[in-house]
Order: sequence, then structure tokens, then C-alpha cells
Amino acid sequence: MVSPSRAAAAHLNLDTRVNFVQNPMQRVCRDCGRTQAWGDDTVAIIAGARAEGQNDSRVTAWHDTKRYAWLLGLAVPMLPFLAGSLVKATGLSLFWWFGPIFLFGIVPVLDTLIGKDSGNPPDSVIASLEGDRYYRWCVYLFLPLQAASLVWACGKWSGGTLSLFDSLGVAMTLGVVGGVGINTAHELGHKSERVERWLSKVTLAQTGYGHFFVEHNRGHHVRVATPEDPASSRLGESFWAFLPRTVAGSLASAWEIEKGRLQRKGKPALCIQNDVIHAWAMTAVLFGMLLGIFGLSILPWLLIQAIVGFSLLEVVNYLEHYGLARQKRPDGRYEPCAPRHSWNSNNVASNVLLYHLQRHSDHHAYPSRRYQALRSFEEAPELPSGYGTMALLATITPLWRRTMDPKVIAHYGGDLSLANVHPSKRKKYGLQ
Repeated sequence: MVSPSRAAAAHLNLDTRVNFVQNPMQRVCRDCGRTQAWGDDTVAIIAGARAEGQNDSRVTAWHDTKRYAWLLGLAVPMLPFLAGSLVKATGLSLFWWFGPIFLFGIVPVLDTLIGKDSGNPPDSVIASLEGDRYYRWCVYLFLPLQAASLVWACGKWSGGTLSLFDSLGVAMTLGVVGGVGINTAHELGHKSERVERWLSKVTLAQTGYGHFFVEHNRGHHVRVATPEDPASSRLGESFWAFLPRTVAGSLASAWEIEKGRLQRKGKPALCIQNDVIHAWAMTAVLFGMLLGIFGLSILPWLLIQAIVGFSLLEVVNYLEHYGLARQKRPDGRYEPCAPRHSWNSNNVASNVLLYHLQRHSDHHAYPSRRYQALRSFEEAPELPSGYGTMALLATITPLWRRTMDPKVIAHYGGDLSLANVHPSKRKKYGLQ
């Protein structure tokens, strides 16, 4: 039987001479004596692999230490079920609020206890890593679990057994599922496969935020870290000021982007080919079906969970580019997006739950790159902690500014003329 490394090397027309002793379970390097596990989760790569005609090459093994941890992301759409189980086991109705408890309490603790992982897959393994369909199923399985939790929550609301406080707790927990679901849609929506892009729209239906599919890909990624981007927060801007600006601005941006696309095709904005209308129609159909099955009494809770869900997206948008700015070149165009234009984090727990969203600089460099292959950059500015902690901090404006404003100032060496500063706060930061 041909070993995985030799099969891959043969396929790539590479030299397969290696300085390893191999057995079916492990590989021992004769040079350093290091033992490396050999299994399905080990990706054999060619380090310093030669192009055809070169002589020297060496095979090493790269192991994705988080390979099976990615399955833990499926715990998020299970949160409503876990909440119900905890209420039943303990008799404490507080656990209907388990979603916020998990996101803003448990995840930050796990981020602290587990720590960080800044390891990157080598360039030579990126293609094979992205081609491993196991990682795609870690994302795909989120969707049926999300749908099941939505239906389950509607059943609880319509059952008449929950108090107002309990129903609100279920809505908040389901909102966490919907908010993380937007991140799942984000991962799918950047891909070229039509099925994945359609699944992205389906995932966004729960929160009624389907226009994100249009605005994020064709708006935010073009204007990121500029004053023109409604999804890039400005130095001195609180989250509570940013939220209405980005919600309204992103909606308007999505409509204008799609209107322009259709006009170039000679079609009106109000037509069946409009992607924004498509996405909103999915929400209308979904909510209509749920209301038809469970009754009008669930409508307020559906709206609350949707608001919670897209607010979670926007608090993440808020912290990802806070105060960072791309500079204008002499020709009036902005410089290309670089690692220095996104805040990053390598905290393992939140990265696993959010499909490496915190490696945000590489995502902007390669938007279609799959989450398992995203890399960390040493030169990228880093958040003090993972997104769970920072999202909570963002809602408390004085603590956020005390934590992040000095980081923005340090990032620009004290020259805030280079930062993206809120217009009304320019004098506060010593700018004209």
C-alpha cells in the first residue's frame, strides 16, 4: 500500500526521497529523533519541495491539532436543547438564558484556560487542506441543527408553559444560535459553489439579515477600513452609535449594490433576480410557515431573536476593524487591504466556535479561503482576548475605550491622522 505522503508526492510529481523511518502508526525522524503520529488527521506535505528539475526535497508532516475540535462548533445550535435539559435537570429557569451565559461567560473562561494557537498550515498544504471535505461537513451540519432548534423554540413559545422571563431567555438563546449562524453563512457565502452560496442565504433567513450576503461580499470587502464602509467602526464611536449606523448603512448599501448590478444587465431593481429580495423572501416564507404552524403568539419572540442575532453580527463587525484605516494614495484610491487593517485573535476556544473568523486579516486577503486554512500574521494587530470577551466589552463603552483606544494609538505610533476617527471625536483626539 502506498503511503499518503508518497501518493501525494507522486501526484504532484515531486521527489519522494525522505529521511524518515515509517511504520503504520508513527514516523520517526532519523535527524532529530522526533516521533510524529501518523493517521487520517495528518496531512503530509512537501517542505521545500522542488519544482520539476530541482534536486533537493524533504517530506515533513503537518498535523491540524484542531481537526476534531471543529466539531465543537456544533454545540452552538444545540444551545436551546442544552438549556431545556439544564432547566429540567436543575429546576432553575435561569438556564433558559444559557445562550448568553455560554457566549459571554463560558467561552471567555475557556479562551483564558485553553490559551492561544498561532500555528499556521504551511503554504504547501493549503490546497489539500481546503480540499478535505470533512471540514465542509463541520459547517454543513450546523444548518439542520439550527433549523431544529428554531422549531423546538417555537414549540416552547406556543406551548403556554413558559413565563415572560423564560420566553425571553429562550429568545436570547436562540438569538445566539442565529448570530453564530450568520457567521456560518459568512463562511458559506464566500465560496464559489452555488450550493454553498444558496445554503448561506438559507442560514440567514432566521435573522432576516439576508442582505448581508450581498453587502458583505461586494460592499464591506471593497470598502473595509475606510470611512465609506458602514461595517467598519471608527475610533471614538461607541457600539451603540455604530449599531444603527451599520444596520441602516448595510441595508442601503446592499440595495444599491444589487440595483447597480441589475441595471448593468438592463433590468429593474424590483425583479426576481434581485439577491436581496431573494433573501428577504426566504425569511418571509420561513416566518410564515412557523406562524402558520405555531400561531401568531410566537411573532414577538421571532422578532426578538432575529434582532439579537444580527446585533451579535454587528458587535463582531464593530471590534474587527475598530479605528483602523487604509490610507489614500496620490491617485485618490485606497491602498490595498493588508494584515494591519484588521484586529485578530488566536484564542482557541472562540476560534473553534467561529470557524477561525478571528484570523480576520487572512480572510480579507483571501476571502474564499476555507476556514481551516486561514493563517495568523505576526504583523496584524491583536485583540486582548477572543471575540466572546471583546463583544461583551464593546457593549460597555467606558471599558471598551479604556482597553482599545490605547491599542489604536499604539498601532499608529501616536499619529491618529492615520486612523479611522469618528468625525465628531476628531478634536478629542487632537485632530482638526
